[in-house]
Amino acid sequence: MEYNTSRSKLLMPEYGRNVQKMVEYLLTIEDPKVRLRNAEALIELMTTLAPHLKTIEDYKHKLWDHLYQMTDFRLNVESPYPPPTREQILKKPAPLPYPNSNQRNKHFGKNFTGLLEKALAEPDPERRQGYTQALGYYMKLAYSNWHREPVHDDMIKNELAELSKGLLVYETGGIRIPIEHRHQQGRNGNANGNRKNFKNNQGNRNFNGGGNYNKNKNKFKNKNK
Repeated sequence: MEYNTSRSKLLMPEYGRNVQKMVEYLLTIEDPKVRLRNAEALIELMTTLAPHLKTIEDYKHKLWDHLYQMTDFRLNVESPYPPPTREQILKKPAPLPYPNSNQRNKHFGKNFTGLLEKALAEPDPERRQGYTQALGYYMKLAYSNWHREPVHDDMIKNELAELSKGLLVYETGGIRIPIEHRHQQGRNGNANGNRKNFKNNQGNRNFNGGGNYNKNKNKFKNKNK
């Protein structure tokens, strides 16, 4: 029995062991024309095994790069694309910098802070007021998502004035945000009403049912007599 530990390393496991063996045989072909013909046939087989690559623009170039990578960049054929180098394929991406911004209002998010800075830098009073109303509306949404109590305009106005150091004044009496627990109370109220109706209907059914039962009982007694 042949174990994987004794086999050659799969350079691209997604294509499988059989394709790897074909690639190893491809390197042993001495005739350049026959080698190129076998390489093109192998590219067609790889296309069948990886149909998702067809969604990529110029997917043939991607397949040839995979073929070069499976041969450990030792393939020597006249391919329609320039052969890639090891540094190009195995190049590590640059590390992403970790965000270290000290944001005070993290519960509002980074977009809120950016919009607040943009509103403070706006010289046009009308546009600045538009930004202010948008900020207040967003604050209402944030509070309705994280709190159960009603959202008051005066609370939004005072907090926005504190965040902007008195430069932005929110105009109250704008759009009302529906509070979830209000709908919950409405649903509970409807549910209580439905329960009362259900009890009344149950009582009516029990009363009618009892009356019919008594009538049938009397009829049964009269028949036996």
